[in-house]
Amino acid sequence: MPLWINTPDALRAHLQQLPAWVGLDTEFIREKTFWPQLALVQIAIGDTILLVDPLVPGMPQALAPLLSDSRVVKVMHSASEDLIALRCACGVLPSPLFDTQIAAALAGIGGGMGYQKLVAQITGVTLAKGETRSDWLKRPLSPAQLEYAADDVVHLGALYAALTEKLQALSRLDWLQADGARLIAQGEDDGGERWPHLALRSAQFLDAPAQHRLLRLLRWREAQARASDRPKSWILDNELAVTLARTPMASREALIDWLERQPKSPRKLADALWQALSTPLPDEADAPLARNGDQDKQRLKKLQDAVAAHSAALGLPDGILASRRWLEALMEHGQWPTALEGWRRAQLEPVLAPLLASPRA
Repeated sequence: MPLWINTPDALRAHLQQLPAWVGLDTEFIREKTFWPQLALVQIAIGDTILLVDPLVPGMPQALAPLLSDSRVVKVMHSASEDLIALRCACGVLPSPLFDTQIAAALAGIGGGMGYQKLVAQITGVTLAKGETRSDWLKRPLSPAQLEYAADDVVHLGALYAALTEKLQALSRLDWLQADGARLIAQGEDDGGERWPHLALRSAQFLDAPAQHRLLRLLRWREAQARASDRPKSWILDNELAVTLARTPMASREALIDWLERQPKSPRKLADALWQALSTPLPDEADAPLARNGDQDKQRLKKLQDAVAAHSAALGLPDGILASRRWLEALMEHGQWPTALEGWRRAQLEPVLAPLLASPRA
């Protein structure tokens, strides 16, 4: 039976003596905000399941020492968004981290596996999925919500044990530790994506000046979303941003006229949009361009084929060694991006170096 924890003192009492690892999960809401709103924290300490109410004053501060305790491994599943929610509420991140989704991929079980599927494969237990879209901020939570929330951590111990054994047998436990540390570093970096235009596939059909305008708009949108705590798409959706960037505006008046003719355009933000569009960024000359040339496609395809072959030889799922975006960054700069450093570079450099060195690759 899970324990509902609604006072900081009750939480501290349960955290007095901790084992070498705890299971950890969160429920949060992010539908109408930029920053996730932490609504529930689930902690598995041995056979004891704590359901912690972070809405109680002082509770995030009581959670922080557990999260930052370097002696206790935090076992989580697909933790990237949970990390942001915990950082926003508690000011610290759960470290060291053992992410069971990443572990399953590195163990060759499957890439991007959901918690329910992984639990079923390793333990044979079938979990319910009925509360995935619940309002976790409401109080009191229903019995069904409480049961669902407890299930999210109750099997993490079994996953941790099984996946640790598999990774040790493959000599890949250090790979997982490196990926966990990289996730934590990403969670600590609050600066946002430096080159957000590269994430939009339609950017590759824009010329260089238009891509620079798109970059200006997306950086402006990010700042607005953070300041107002609203989703980025509520500020300016991707399609409108690309359309705006594609056609240079001769003046503020021309921009206002254009916005008047667009359905659902942010007309009230005309002045801010004009300022963003017409003000070059200090670093935009360094911005890599999204490319669509046939030569680039052919070269990228060769790199992807080489990565896929090496992944198969290692028994790794597709996309674990190197994503398309990481390979594009490698092609663009001729330098290994941070995401490909460490064990990934050690595996891939002997395979990709001949292709990168050849101008006809």
